[in-house]
Amino acid sequence: MHPLLFLENHYVPAHVAYTWFVVALLAILSFLATRRLQVYPSRMQNIMEVIIGSFDSLLVDTMGHQGRKFFPLIATLGLFILTANLIGIIPGFESPTANINTTASMALVVFLSTHVVGVSIHGFKYFKQFLGPVWWLIPLMLPIEIISHLSRPLSLTFRLFGNIAGEDIVLAVVLLLVPLLVPLPVFILMIFTSIVQTLVFMLLAMMYIAGALEAGH
Repeated sequence: MHPLLFLENHYVPAHVAYTWFVVALLAILSFLATRRLQVYPSRMQNIMEVIIGSFDSLLVDTMGHQGRKFFPLIATLGLFILTANLIGIIPGFESPTANINTTASMALVVFLSTHVVGVSIHGFKYFKQFLGPVWWLIPLMLPIEIISHLSRPLSLTFRLFGNIAGEDIVLAVVLLLVPLLVPLPVFILMIFTSIVQTLVFMLLAMMYIAGALEAGH
C-alpha cells in the first residue's frame, strides 16, 4: 500500500489514516457494546466486559486501588495498542504502531502524565528524587536520574515500534515466499506478540505512574 493516502487534496500519512480508523472502530464497538446494557450481556457486551475487567484487574494488581483513577488512561492505551497491533495482521492493512511517530506520541503521553501526577501529588518536593539522598551526591545523581527518566519514553517508543514493525515485515515476506496455508503459525505468533506488547506497554506505564505516586516516600 502506498505510504500516503490522498484525502481532500492533502496527503495523509498511512499511519495517521489507520490511527483514525482504529479510533473510529473502537468508538463504534464501544457504542454497540454499551447502547443496551443488560444483566445478561449480549455477545458484544460480554467481550468488552471481559477485556475491560481484565484491564481493571491488571491495574489493581500493579498499582493498587489508588491506581483506579488512572484507569481511563491505561485502558484507552491498552485498547488502542491492542487493536492497532492486530489490524496489521489483516492483509492489506497496516499497524499504526508499526510507525515510530505513533509509539512516540503514546510514550510522551505516559512520560508527561507521570511527572504531572508526581508534581500534583507531592508538589515540587517530587523533584528531590533527582538530587539523591545527600547534597554532595547531587553532581552524580542528577545526570543519572535525568538520563534514567528520559530513557523511559525512548524504551516505550522503540520496544513497541520495533516488535510490531518487525512482525509486519516478517508477515509480508512469508506471504510472498510460501503458500497460503503455511503462514498460519506466523499469524498465531503475531497475535500472541501483539497481546504481549500491549501488556508490556501498559505494565510499564502503570509502573512509572505508580513510582511517581510513591516518589515522596
